[in-house]
Amino acid sequence: MLLRMPFRSLRLLRAALLAALLTQLLSYSATTQAQAPKTYSSSEILLGLKKLNVLGSVLYIAAHPDDENTRLIAYLANGRLLETGYLSCTRGDGGQNLIGPELREQLGVIRTQELLAARRIDGGRQFFTRANDFGFSKTPDETFTIWDKEQVLSDMVWVIRQRRPDVLITRFPPDSRAGHGHHTASAILAAEAFDAAGDPKRFPEQLKYVQPWQPKRLFWNTGSFFVKPGENMEGYLKVDAGAYNPLLGQSYGEIAARSRSQHKSQGFGSAAQRGEALEYLQYVKGDKATSDPFEGIDMSWNRVPGGAAVGKLIDEVIRKYDPGNPSASVTGLLRVKAACEKLPTEAFFWNSDKSDELDELLYACLGLDLSATAQEHTNAPATKVAVTVSALNRSSIPVKLAWIEAPFIEGEFTVMGNTARKPLDELLVDNKVLVKQVSITVPTTQFVSQPYWLREPGTTGMYKIPETVEKFTWPEHPHAVHIVEGREELGRPENLPVNDILFKIEVAGVPLYYTKPLQYKSTDPVEGEKYRPLAVVPPVAVNIGGRAYVFADNQPKTIPVTLRAGKAGVKGSVALTLPQGWKSEPASFTFDLASKDAEQTVQFRVQPGGGAQEGKTELRAVATVDGQTYSRGYQAIEYNHIPTQVLFPEAVAPLVKLDLKRKGQEIGYLMGAGDEVPDALRQIGYTVTLLKPEDLTDQNLRRFDAVVLGVRAYNTVDRLKTLQPTLLRYVENGGNLVVQYVVNRGTVLPQIGPYPLTLSSDRVTVENAAVTFLNPQQPLLNSPNKITAKDFEGWVQEQGLYYPSAWDPKYQTVISSADPGEKAKESAILVAKYGKGNYIYTGLSLFRELPAGVPGAYRILTNMVSLGK
Repeated sequence: MLLRMPFRSLRLLRAALLAALLTQLLSYSATTQAQAPKTYSSSEILLGLKKLNVLGSVLYIAAHPDDENTRLIAYLANGRLLETGYLSCTRGDGGQNLIGPELREQLGVIRTQELLAARRIDGGRQFFTRANDFGFSKTPDETFTIWDKEQVLSDMVWVIRQRRPDVLITRFPPDSRAGHGHHTASAILAAEAFDAAGDPKRFPEQLKYVQPWQPKRLFWNTGSFFVKPGENMEGYLKVDAGAYNPLLGQSYGEIAARSRSQHKSQGFGSAAQRGEALEYLQYVKGDKATSDPFEGIDMSWNRVPGGAAVGKLIDEVIRKYDPGNPSASVTGLLRVKAACEKLPTEAFFWNSDKSDELDELLYACLGLDLSATAQEHTNAPATKVAVTVSALNRSSIPVKLAWIEAPFIEGEFTVMGNTARKPLDELLVDNKVLVKQVSITVPTTQFVSQPYWLREPGTTGMYKIPETVEKFTWPEHPHAVHIVEGREELGRPENLPVNDILFKIEVAGVPLYYTKPLQYKSTDPVEGEKYRPLAVVPPVAVNIGGRAYVFADNQPKTIPVTLRAGKAGVKGSVALTLPQGWKSEPASFTFDLASKDAEQTVQFRVQPGGGAQEGKTELRAVATVDGQTYSRGYQAIEYNHIPTQVLFPEAVAPLVKLDLKRKGQEIGYLMGAGDEVPDALRQIGYTVTLLKPEDLTDQNLRRFDAVVLGVRAYNTVDRLKTLQPTLLRYVENGGNLVVQYVVNRGTVLPQIGPYPLTLSSDRVTVENAAVTFLNPQQPLLNSPNKITAKDFEGWVQEQGLYYPSAWDPKYQTVISSADPGEKAKESAILVAKYGKGNYIYTGLSLFRELPAGVPGAYRILTNMVSLGK
């Protein structure tokens, strides 16, 4: 749906229904801000008309982005025509990134948008809890020691009460078969939420906004990866989710493949599936069903008081629908709208929900195009935004644009509280665009456009949602509240737009209200028309260049700090906040940024003094403008498959002082999925050359003291299957090859080492697990740095991943460690002599530890690239 907020007649918006209306305000469709305007084919309109006549809802529940069954979601949303939601406990922050260097919170932002892109294709809605994906977890008990179980359960109950699903479906079983502690936890929580949502004694604070809701039944969506070979599946409900939808011209398997392929950061491009595709549902809780998951649930308009007449009117619209002239259905849809407004308050939930769909169908049948585009893609508080408002009617039915209204708007507008209205009374003539230029002032109190779950520090396992709530009301609709922020917004996938423009149009005397997000539109010479959210930025952003600054001696390093203007005419000073014993020259810089988006980079020379302690500390850059301090940077995340995302990370960087010796100088680095290890090597004094596959020749490789392969290189660099002999010749002739972790599925060749080794998914998830040195005399542990247990302290997330499960005796093991209650794993580092050189495979999570400034990770990597020198 294009609507960002529901707007109803005053009859439905009486104060007694405010709580129920807030429930609707907190629902989010797959359509998000920063997207090209949605257009509808005739067949899609007909599908929407049929969906208008189905009053049923289902919620799919799992742990991460990509866990959802996109085929089943596509079938339920487009075949059964149900409101279909996917509740992901986390945003996938703890995973790896196949398309770039972003990790942790930045990766969570990418995967959030990938889920939204998937839902735009398969027709579902997207929801989240506050749970933070802290990385791989082996048991639900471990998960619940890091997640706040009661908070996550509360969030799950909130979404269930808000959306009132008839049926819940989990992706995973509540036991070890789920294969991941988060997976198992999601199933356990779903079963508890099934009961808690209908119990008014559980989470009673929610009842100010929503009512208890008891779903009819709970299923587990099992499949071949959970059942034993040959297991009898007759006890499960079967659903054929592979059917062909002629109105969409695709099977649900084809839709699902396009949807799943949006998870590009995880490398989950999928081939389309055609033909029968059985999904199996195992009964878990609630009323049992014998033949259909929605058995015994009235999903017609008869389920609401007085709704039978509405259903008959919709039947008539469907029967008379003319695909060659959708606007012929407008009169019938207006009759449906009038009938809906006569329904009693007991019908409010479904009436309000379906009224959104009804208004959207009117929008589609009229061929309306209403938009508001900003001249720039960023603005600071208290600055003006030039906005182009356009309206277009592509039908022959008379449409009047009565007025437009926006918060904080200026010009020839009538101010009404904290919004303003511009009367227009313009007739929208068939296919002629009406364009108006207006100006909007961003309020001084407006939040910067940091994703709402990242505005305040959370914990390892939970995000913190700000308590602050900013609201404004549209004067003509006193109970239609735009909630900008606050804990009541739990579950929504992303920030609301900075500003909505409200359009009031009239068709046959009937008022219709549409809100459109304020966006920035541009034309890319390759990609064509592109949209991105209007972002509110601070007056000045402060970016520190580099991830971590490592001092292996007492020599000074240059630390660049870039100031970026959020508005014109920004003047001030910038300084570094350093720990005791450190000094910078100069102490501060002044800056003067005359124009918006102008940048100025200053160079601080930072040096540890006699009082500087060994180990890891932190530096911060702080700008001062007009007595106000600013210490957040500006980061745009840009990929073609998602809208541009803007983040404002704290202007901090790890500051590391360590005793480090190194050998060799020249390092060749072949990127895999993307990481920041090359920058870490440069920090400790190495000269790093980024290699392309075509650079892997015998002659080129001779000059390197070591060659390092980036994470997942053997999964992502296809040419390695033919270049492997060249790499092994490099080793044989005396080279030093370091291979970082490789996922055990989808390698470009069956054998990645000079001798056999079997990759697996084994890992040590406890980042500070005690390490035993299996071969204390191994040179890798002794030269040029003596590696001790202290070097494995202070690690982040997991210690290592994708350890080999079997290997040739020619590989030497170096260390072992284990998660609690498990057998020690000895293949975190494998070293093999091959000819005159050395081959090293390591699953240690160096790609996480080095950007985080973990001292021991630098010492271990240095010894790896120095081996044999």
